[in-house]
Amino acid sequence: MIAIDNVLVSDLLVEEQFVCDLLKCKGGCCEDGDAGAPLEKDEMDRINEVYETVKPYLTPAGIKEIEGRGRYNYDREFGWVTPTIEGKMCAYGFRDSKGIIKCGIEQAYYDGKISWKKPISCHLYPVKISKTKTHEVVNYEPRETMCRPACINGKKLKVPAYVFLKESLVRKFGAGFYEALDKVAKKYFKP
Repeated sequence: MIAIDNVLVSDLLVEEQFVCDLLKCKGGCCEDGDAGAPLEKDEMDRINEVYETVKPYLTPAGIKEIEGRGRYNYDREFGWVTPTIEGKMCAYGFRDSKGIIKCGIEQAYYDGKISWKKPISCHLYPVKISKTKTHEVVNYEPRETMCRPACINGKKLKVPAYVFLKESLVRKFGAGFYEALDKVAKKYFKP
């Protein structure tokens, strides 16, 4: 583990290589799981703020789920999460012309309609964060089968997972954290 302030980072995040390959995984992380995307407390307010702007990007089934069950739901294991359609795809997702699941929130962001990209748990994937009383623990947990193309792609391109996830790591922990992680990675972990 790499310790930076009160954050413990799995060595795998700097040792392993990863670059999403959406043509192969089809955005499977948006439908493969035990619940919707975990939300931080302030993200529920963000969803409420952007929902009407994001709504045109959503599928009829997603809208029905959100408007019937709520913009977020409480899960005993994961806390507040995005709703899912029949326990599968995130209600904020849609499939593009290539069958890839995309995020309606993120698409509204790319179209310049909102300033929030998407829930941080989605942006960080395949990183999962847990908390102890004193630390946040950053674990690298790609799905064995679904993320295999991303692991192969990362090795081919020689991109460490933490480099691929730079934007989301900076968003979550700040630029100083990322710079410290990068220094440790370059000093102690050789490709």
